[in-house]
Amino acid sequence: MTPYTYLTVRQAATRLAVSVPTVWRWARERPDFPKPHRLGPNCTRWRLSDIEAWEAKHGEVAS
Repeated sequence: MTPYTYLTVRQAATRLAVSVPTVWRWARERPDFPKPHRLGPNCTRWRLSDIEAWEAKHGEVAS
């Protein structure tokens, strides 16, 4: 099993150069945006590999 690198919502927002609420909105409303993974009761993260794949697909440049 390959270990994943996870990003917090704040880290994902910084990487994508958007606000934290925008990341949450995209996760809810955009079917092509990576869904978050719940790692515990108060721990939600995005896989870095999922964010990178989404950036590549959409021509986004990482910050």
